[in-house]
Amino acid sequence: MAARLDRTDLKMLRLLQKNGRLSNAELADQVGVSPATCHRRTQALFDEGFVAGVRAMVAPRKVGKGTLVMVGVVLDRSTPESFASFEQAAAKLKCVLDCHLVAGDFDYFLKIRVGDMEDFNRIHGDQLIALPGVRQTRTFFVMKEVVDNAALEF
Repeated sequence: MAARLDRTDLKMLRLLQKNGRLSNAELADQVGVSPATCHRRTQALFDEGFVAGVRAMVAPRKVGKGTLVMVGVVLDRSTPESFASFEQAAAKLKCVLDCHLVAGDFDYFLKIRVGDMEDFNRIHGDQLIALPGVRQTRTFFVMKEVVDNAALEF
């Protein structure tokens, strides 16, 4: 898919990834195209799925979600049905930021933001271990976020 993108498209994507608040006029100026061309090309990038969405990056501590937790999950069965059931239920949990099917010692890794350890303990007891098919969880409290939500290199 990347082969369909020219240098202008790639530059637009890099700039938007760095600052999604750029106006069309600012983006056009930085890329070196007319505002009309920029708007058409930006719309095409959205329509073709190169830009999945635009959102604000909220500072977790400012909204009382300063504790980052990674949870490894092992299911009791490795079947398409058990995976589908777990995924549907995990996707409904508001505390889950990311849910990834992985290879290795765990079936899934969940990225969760909470206020503190007490908050996580409640969520773990009420929601996580109640997810369909969960046999075991292993919790990792993040001590320092070195890189988080870094921009894609392309």
